[in-house]
Formats: sequence, C-alpha cells, structure tokens
Amino acid sequence: MSSSRPPSMADVAAAAGVSHQTVSRVLNGHSYVREATRDRVLAAIDELGYRRNQAARTLATSRSATVGIVATDTAHFGPSSTVLAVEQAARDAGRFVSIASVASDDPGAAIEQLMAQGVDGIVVVAPHVEVARLLDAAPARIPIVVVAARSDAPRDTAIRYVAVDQAAGAAAVAEHFAGLGHRGFAHIGGPDDWFDAIERSRGFAERARRLGGAVRILPAGGWGARQGYDAARALVTEIAERRVTAVFAANDYLAIGAIRAFADAGLRVPGDVSVVGFDDVEGAAYLAPALATVQQPFATLGKAAVAALDPDDPEPRILPTLIARESTSRPPG
Repeated sequence: MSSSRPPSMADVAAAAGVSHQTVSRVLNGHSYVREATRDRVLAAIDELGYRRNQAARTLATSRSATVGIVATDTAHFGPSSTVLAVEQAARDAGRFVSIASVASDDPGAAIEQLMAQGVDGIVVVAPHVEVARLLDAAPARIPIVVVAARSDAPRDTAIRYVAVDQAAGAAAVAEHFAGLGHRGFAHIGGPDDWFDAIERSRGFAERARRLGGAVRILPAGGWGARQGYDAARALVTEIAERRVTAVFAANDYLAIGAIRAFADAGLRVPGDVSVVGFDDVEGAAYLAPALATVQQPFATLGKAAVAALDPDDPEPRILPTLIARESTSRPPG
C-alpha cells in the first residue's frame, strides 16, 4: 500500500484475507458474519488505521449513512438504556445518528421529519401499546425497526420488531422461586399500557401456575418506588400468614418500594418474603439486602435493532439473565 494515500476498504480486505463484501458487512454491523472473520477484519482495520469516507459513500450509494432514532419515553431506565445502546451500535457500525424525542401520541411526525433529513433507516423505541399501534399506519418508505416486546406485532407490514424476551425473563423468576420451594407468589405489575409490563406479568403468572403455584397480581400503575410501596402494603397480611412468600416486582424501583413497605410492617427480606426485581439498575447489587433481579442485555438489543434495518438480517431471540442475590431464599418454616 502506498504511503501517499489513506488505507481503503480493499486494503482491509487484503490484509484480513476476506472479500470486499465481507468488510462491508462488518462495517455495517451484520450479525451473520462469523465471529472469527469479524475479529480478523477489525484487527486489520486497527492495524491499517482505516477510516470510512462517509462523504464518498453517500455520493456512491445515494445513502446518508445516518440512522434516525425516535424515542417516545426516555424518562425511564429501560427506554433510555435502549436509546443509548442503539446509538452506540449505530456509531460502531460507522453510521451517523439523528435522535428525535417526541410525545408518545405523535411518533409519525418524528418519522416524517427524519425521512425528510434523508436517513437510511429509523429505529423507534416504543414501549407504549398505543405508540406501536399508531406506527401500524406509518409510511415505510425506508426500513423502520420498532423496539417493543409486542406479541401481536403485525406480520404483513415492512416494519420489523426487535425486543428482549420479557416473558422469558419473568418466567425465569417463577422458576427461581419454585426451585427454592416457594408456592405462594405475588406480582407487582407495571403500567398496563406498556408492552414490557404486559409481557413480564404474563410470563411470570403462566410459568408460576404451571409450576403449581398460586399467583396474586397487583397492578402498581407506574414504575416508581412509591407505587411499589403502595402496592406491597396490600400484601402484608398474606405474607404474615405465609400465604405469599415470594414477590416479583416488574422493575427494580417497584421492588425497592416493596422492600421498604415490608420493612415498615416488620417483615424481613428474605426471611419472611423473597423479592426479585427486573432491569438490574445501577446500585441494585448494593442494597441491603442485595436485590435479585433480571438483567437486560441492552448492548445486544441495540446491535440487533441496527442490524434489523437490513431486511435480510435474521430476527434474533434476545434473552435476559436472572441475577440471584441476597433478597431471595427458601420460604420460612
């Protein structure tokens, strides 16, 4: 390679011993490149100091190399973490990012605005049921990926859906409780207009009942610690009477509120009742007791959402991980 010019994609391909097309796939974040091949290409990029010429790429392909992100609710941990993960995945794939934060009742306007900017594709982080249904009628002149755990997603549209399997994560909580010997379960649910809350409630209740447990569902109406505290107060008598010995909260903040409500009632966690949350928020491992929770792989989700902008990319199943900590134990007695 001449020292008078910057390294090209062809130089990277030659150094890695792969085709020009394989280098392009690695740069665009395609998930079906073999890991060993991807590592060779990335090593060659680092060694040569290759940097993609975005201006030339746009002229050659009539594409802007820009991904639009529509965020309808970034005030909560899950959506905000998802937006950050999608943004990072897009940048890692060598793309620019344009983000539009909009009201949950008008995602179409943001999509039209991003289309007018000439983005190549759009990722919509849409946790609300109504938002996703509004998107059913959205124009799809470019690839649109919706991040939402929507079980009734239509299959006859150009819009693709990507999500962490919320129901599987919640089912893992039921299995964890049952494995410890619990049979009296309660679930503090999140807002009933959020896909994540719907799927977590469904996954937990179905698996707990299949395992022979009795399940009580208490909708908290929100995601905050105060809502968790208020919902948990309704369980105090049943816990004292040992009819309920295990509580699954739909997120960690609800779990934190529940633990405080139990402490105020003189109940010990996990001595009298085991508690598990969802999300593994910062600091969950440092509570007293350390909170057992379900950890979502946001980085994997972000990469899958960006990759799904290519219609040929396969739809992945993204599973969360149960993190067992001190807030669960065998039932009392």
